[in-house]
Formats: sequence, structure tokens, C-alpha cells
Amino acid sequence: MLKFPRLLVNHVKALATPTSSSNTDCLSQQTRVIAFIITYISHYHNTFILKRRHPVPLYKKNSKPQRLKTRHFIYDLVEDTNWRRKEFLDLILTQYVAGIGNIGTRVSLHPMVAYPKLLLPKLADYATPENIEKYTKLALDQGEDKPFSSGSVEKMMKYLSKKRISIMMSKDVPWTLEKWHIKVNFRKAGIYLPEDTITIPEKSISGPNLDIEGKEFYVTITINNREQVKVRCCLRHWTSDSSSQIQVDHSLPAEPIFPEDKPILDSLPSFYKERKKNI
Repeated sequence: MLKFPRLLVNHVKALATPTSSSNTDCLSQQTRVIAFIITYISHYHNTFILKRRHPVPLYKKNSKPQRLKTRHFIYDLVEDTNWRRKEFLDLILTQYVAGIGNIGTRVSLHPMVAYPKLLLPKLADYATPENIEKYTKLALDQGEDKPFSSGSVEKMMKYLSKKRISIMMSKDVPWTLEKWHIKVNFRKAGIYLPEDTITIPEKSISGPNLDIEGKEFYVTITINNREQVKVRCCLRHWTSDSSSQIQVDHSLPAEPIFPEDKPILDSLPSFYKERKKNI
């Protein structure tokens, strides 16, 4: 339904009123009027699929059709196309898009996401056979010059760099920190990774040693054999004896185990949040 029909009529009349005696100007003005009407109507264009509740009777050839009765103008709504489920669009990326993929990656997205975020900014194109061949070749030519090995790597690196993993070690049994200790404690935090992707500090960390309780160090995680990210870790001692357990306030900044690692730990995103003072 058109909104404000009187305003629309007045606007069309104003556009249609000739302001020049030249035929060329009049034609161009009429063209603008037609373009305005088409744009306005198409903006409010809706499609409803209807079905007659009472079928119209047939009539013989060369005979006069019978006049339709009131019941023949009763319709049942079959479908409102405004609520029709839109099919996903098959696209191929024309360049790297954070969180999605590199050039040549094929994705299938809902039109409400695909149009504003990929097609209009020209970050993707329709996955036609010609475009698939074109951008796949460009991806092969790019080789190792891609910004990241996959679309999710950048997001994963940001996620890991903001984490602080508590490394729980025994307070009763002697130990030396190894990769499998890091792997197990990462798994406790919901992060699964193989040991060959973990790089621990070159200097050994042994215990139990209460002097390094609650202090920090960092490990390096390799993703897809290419990207590397440093993750903050905090060493804690644990014992089954509840009376000997150590209580540490982890809301306060901690000192590094190795003083030379302080610049690197300070460069990582801050894990701590300053507490608001009660007034």
C-alpha cells in the first residue's frame, strides 16, 4: 500500500509541469517523472499468491462468459513472498576477509549478510565457473604471500593472546616443566593442541618451588605450521592436602619468572582489570 498518496500525486504533478519550451527539456523531464514513479512503486512492490475459494465455471466456445458472482472474488492466501525463505548465495572471495577466508575461498551466506558485507564492498563475487577459475588461479599465484593461512587464524591469535593459562604443578612431587604439562593445562581451559605446536621457554622451570608461585611466563603456539602467537601462563602449585593449599589473588598483576621476559609479557594484551574503588 502506498503511503501518503496525496503527497505523491502533488510531487508527480510538480515534476510533470513543463518549465521550458524546449522539446528536449520536456522529454528529459518526462523521463525523470517515469523513473521516479517506477522507483517509488518498486520500493513498495509485494507479491501475494492467491487461490480462488470457488472455481469460476467454464463456458462454451463462442459463447458469452457468465458474469462472475461475489463468491468468485473470495480468495485464500497461498503464499506471501515477503516471508519466503531466501536461499543462500554461493560466493567466492576476491581478497582476504577476516574471519571468513583468503582469496579463492568459496562461502555460502544468507543474502542479508552477503550483500552488505561482501558483495557491495566488492570483497566477493558470485561463484560462477568463470569466477571460480579466475580467483582460484589468483590464489595459486599468491602462494605464501597470503596475510594468514586461513580465515579463522587472525581471530584465534587474538583469542589466545588475551588468555592467561594456569599451569597447575605438584607441590609434593619433584617436576620439570615439559610440553605435555602445557598441553594438559591448555586442555583444561578448553583449548586442544598437539605437543609439536608448543614451544616452552629455553630455560628449564623446576619445582616444587614456592618462590615462583603465581609468577608468569609465556609459551609460543604455532598455528598451521606458519603463524605464531605468544600465550601468557601462570605457574601454580597444587596439593591434595587442603590445609596446605596456597591461596593466591590472581586479580593482581604478577611478576615474570624470568625478568628478561617482562617486555614480552607487557606487550601482550592486559589480562587484568582494575577494580573500581568503593566510594
